[in-house]
Amino acid sequence: MRARILKSLATVSGFTMASRILGFVRQILIAGVIGAGGNPVADAFWAAFRLPNMFRRLFAEGAFQAAFVPLFQGKIIEGEGGDAAAAKRFAEEVMAGLLFILSILTAAVVIAAPAAVWLVAGGFTADPEKFDLTVFYLRVMFPYLACMSIVGMLSGVLNSVDRYMAYAGAPLLLNICQISALVAYAGGAIEVTGVALAVATTVSGVLQVALLAWGAGRQGLLPRLRMPKFTPDLKRLLALGAPGFVSAAAVQINIIVGTNIASRQPGAVSWLMNADQLYQLPLSLIGIALGTVLLPTLSRRVKSGDEAGALHALNRSIELSALLVLPAAAGFMTLAEPICDALFRGLAGDALRLFGGRGSAFTAEDAAMTGKALALFGAGLPAFVWQKVFLPAYFAREDTRTPMTYALWAIAANTALALALFPIFGFLGVALATSLSGWLQAALLYLGLIRGGRFAPDNRLLRRLPAIAGGAAAMAGALYAALPHADRMAEIAFGRDWLAVGLLVVAGAAVYAAAVILLGGVRMSDYKAAS
Repeated sequence: MRARILKSLATVSGFTMASRILGFVRQILIAGVIGAGGNPVADAFWAAFRLPNMFRRLFAEGAFQAAFVPLFQGKIIEGEGGDAAAAKRFAEEVMAGLLFILSILTAAVVIAAPAAVWLVAGGFTADPEKFDLTVFYLRVMFPYLACMSIVGMLSGVLNSVDRYMAYAGAPLLLNICQISALVAYAGGAIEVTGVALAVATTVSGVLQVALLAWGAGRQGLLPRLRMPKFTPDLKRLLALGAPGFVSAAAVQINIIVGTNIASRQPGAVSWLMNADQLYQLPLSLIGIALGTVLLPTLSRRVKSGDEAGALHALNRSIELSALLVLPAAAGFMTLAEPICDALFRGLAGDALRLFGGRGSAFTAEDAAMTGKALALFGAGLPAFVWQKVFLPAYFAREDTRTPMTYALWAIAANTALALALFPIFGFLGVALATSLSGWLQAALLYLGLIRGGRFAPDNRLLRRLPAIAGGAAAMAGALYAALPHADRMAEIAFGRDWLAVGLLVVAGAAVYAAAVILLGGVRMSDYKAAS
């Protein structure tokens, strides 16, 4: 079982890694071309991108699948009274309902885009030019939301039968389309580049639907179009899905709330969005990928009555996620500002000059502000990852109401904290509120599993977690000690700050690996057994 989880995780994480590497390229190019704090185009684009991007993360990265996968698997697994034909019919019913709802929603948002922008970035009303630009970008990009909903449903179909390749590869298309738009229009007016990015976003959504449809067709599970009908199965999906959607969407809802509050500070939306994109790399590679693989695994174990197997899978998932996320969090908290300066100013400037550009439009202030936000998000990164690990333990048992309650508490806490902290710390108060509310939700999910008898940490997990944390602390200490020598390292690295930061990251990873092995946080025999 461990080998199967690792193999599936490797597939999802491998494609996700490729997508996030391209995402880094896209991100630094966007930052270099349109800048951040001093440019209304940057704030307008990122604010407009929030809504469709949120739905991409909800539908294509787990929230919708949390309700869909257990029901779909219940029909396709032998002994559940169903078969592949019944599962396909269920998928067709869901597809018809989604298309009906999304058509109405897309039309409504395109017509009432100013109201949607007010919900996401109410502070822009003080700047009519920025507000109108955001409205325009949102109208161009909103069809991407409908595409991502269909991608999420088709991904659930493929993930249910352990086919992850098309699902994991689809996000590459967003990065490819946006990078192509940037390269084609980087030399023109910034406003034109913003429009090109918005159009490229929608085009990528259509391409992702085509890729997932091809993948489902290869498995003989491509749903046919049919008239929408409110069937008993669809009612059950909605009953399970609505609470699950809220519980899995809490982080994204908190980000939207934070964006609205921060929009009252010029440049804050861009700073937060750039920081968000950076910490999403380990969150996607570890939390989302592991949660995607874990849900079908737990669902099968629970439905077959193998509670011991489900408990073992959850313990190993927590252990594996800790091994990967704790050093990432420590690195972000220690190197946040140097990372942002190296990527968005140094590397972006060098890349744009290769295309005949003027260098990066991202300023030193932008790098400093983005870095401060990244450090605060980094402090919450383990909580965000563990939410993705804990939630499948509820969803596999078709319990969506309990995590919904915890999510509502987290959303309320985030809103109250952000409103209280923003007047004191500005947009950094929003980032801090997001991390604190993330820890609250993770703690509630963990305690709920304990109280419900659905989880108990085994001896191996209790023994290894402190060792892993000790290794991450050793790495952070080594990086902190090396920071004063960063300028000297940059001289050695041909005057490139981004190369010096890369060397620091590699050195930190080496320190962590040595420390965690010496402390007993990981043993090579684990991986030999899983191979």
